[in-house]
Amino acid sequence: MSAMLGSRLRLVVKVLGSLVADEVGHMTRERRRAGRSPLSPAEAEASAGDGAASEEGARRAKAVRHALESLGPFYVKLGQILSTRPDMVPASMIGELQNLHDQVDVQPFSVFEPVLRHELGADWKLRFDDIETTRPLGAASLAQVYRVTLPGGRPAVVKVQRPGIRDAVQADMALMRKASKIVARTAPRFNEVIDVEAMLGSIFDAMEPELDFTGEARNMDEARENIRRYPTLEVPRVIHATPKVLVQSLAPGASVRHLDRRSFSDRERTEIGKDLLRFMYRGYFVDRMFHADPHAGNVFALPGGPATLIDWGMVGRLDRRTSLQLLPLLMAIAQNDGHGLAHAWADMGRVTAWSNLPAFAADMAALVPKVATASLEDINFGVSLTTVLEKATRRGIGSSPAISLLGKSFANLEGSVRCLAPDIALADVFKAEARGIILALIREYFSLDQVARNTMDLLAATATAPEQWRGLLSDAANRQLALQVHEPYTPAAMGGQRPWSPSRGLLALGAAALLFDRRRAPR
Repeated sequence: MSAMLGSRLRLVVKVLGSLVADEVGHMTRERRRAGRSPLSPAEAEASAGDGAASEEGARRAKAVRHALESLGPFYVKLGQILSTRPDMVPASMIGELQNLHDQVDVQPFSVFEPVLRHELGADWKLRFDDIETTRPLGAASLAQVYRVTLPGGRPAVVKVQRPGIRDAVQADMALMRKASKIVARTAPRFNEVIDVEAMLGSIFDAMEPELDFTGEARNMDEARENIRRYPTLEVPRVIHATPKVLVQSLAPGASVRHLDRRSFSDRERTEIGKDLLRFMYRGYFVDRMFHADPHAGNVFALPGGPATLIDWGMVGRLDRRTSLQLLPLLMAIAQNDGHGLAHAWADMGRVTAWSNLPAFAADMAALVPKVATASLEDINFGVSLTTVLEKATRRGIGSSPAISLLGKSFANLEGSVRCLAPDIALADVFKAEARGIILALIREYFSLDQVARNTMDLLAATATAPEQWRGLLSDAANRQLALQVHEPYTPAAMGGQRPWSPSRGLLALGAAALLFDRRRAPR
């Protein structure tokens, strides 16, 4: 591993070094253009007008994209996430980073045959009636995918990991962990609003199953159970999985990126789009497990049949508190409440000492009315989310580390739904699903596990009560007791403790459930 880490470090330094040299050259040219040194006639002509500056910015953005693609899958994923973070990269770079994809040459099947032999045994060919080895169905930095025919004639696919790729990606992760610690030490103010180490940690956790296909298989089995309630969707069935080989059922149809919407009825494509949103909303708030990369290339559809959500290697998972904090964000948008969105965002992340929460609330009050009822034809919600991130960072509001992966997931989801049914309004679908989400949360609150936890919290509070009373009486005896009618509130994001009031939260959930129960039309 140390040898791999050293070789990857040399490659990264070489690629990024060329970018730095290019950036230094750009800064030098900018200084000369600003008059710090005389311009030659050729330079003066080249720098005339805004077009030259725009071309220069586009050229640099392409150089960054090509560099990330050359470094492999980890840096491609990182660049894709950065494309949703205008608070971290300049606007001129966003569009180019959104074009990131695996730039790999298709390797001959002979490169992957030793992997199949090692993972499935010397008789691996007996597992298939046929395997299409001349041209793979897909090729990416991590794996190549081949069409196979199982005994009995069933079509399927086999996904084979590229030799040595796991060690390379793990070396990249180790390098980035070291880099994030350096950022935290050298740029503490930046780290206050963007916790790079925590953000990378969430990305690493999500990518882990991509490096071990048995983890991806578990994700698929779990997702298949969660998706049963949505009749227009399905997840491929796992046939066999090892760390480097995954055999699964074939997704029928074509990706929604390439299909013709006219081949679907309006009702069919609208229901698929809505079910995709419903499934992902429930994944964010109830199942707390969601597809982190649901772009249009990972959604296959066929007229007359269910759509299939493939590629479950990158999956996000949320803890209960983060999921519950995320719910008010979408509810604020659905209810056209910009100030509510601002405070929910701050509560989910953290408020720095130099933050300006009123200004952030004003920013959101101006943004939310534009997106609350808009359809996908009218507005790009992924862009709106990145706008929130940018405004939050500018106002000193630290965003939750989970937002990066959530933002990538939601932006990709939006793109897939737009391919199918651009007339859908995301907020309307969320309003319709909110009742079921809230009822599921209420059931969870009254579950045996949660009741046991609440009981333990109550017992712990009872056990410490005598000590607290003794301290209180001691303070009173020493005339140190002061009556505080209004206690200053410190947001939880700044280290304050939120008072435990289950009854109030439960009443709020119950009231919301009744409200949505009355307003919701039968489905």
